[in-house]
Amino acid sequence: MEVGSQSGSSGLDLVSLADAAEQFGVSVKTLRRRISDGTIHGYRVGRLIRVDMKELRERLLVEMPAVS
Repeated sequence: MEVGSQSGSSGLDLVSLADAAEQFGVSVKTLRRRISDGTIHGYRVGRLIRVDMKELRERLLVEMPAVS
């Protein structure tokens, strides 16, 4: 997990685990597991953990093959 701040200059779109979980339809526990196993990065901002929405879109969304 990386230590950082939520500054606009970093180019990260950091959101809380609860917000990200709701948007992607997964549980907060799932996001915490993905941070632990290295699938996604977690960013500690003070006492809170944030995730980058762009990274979540790239790593968690899996394209489903078209059915013919």
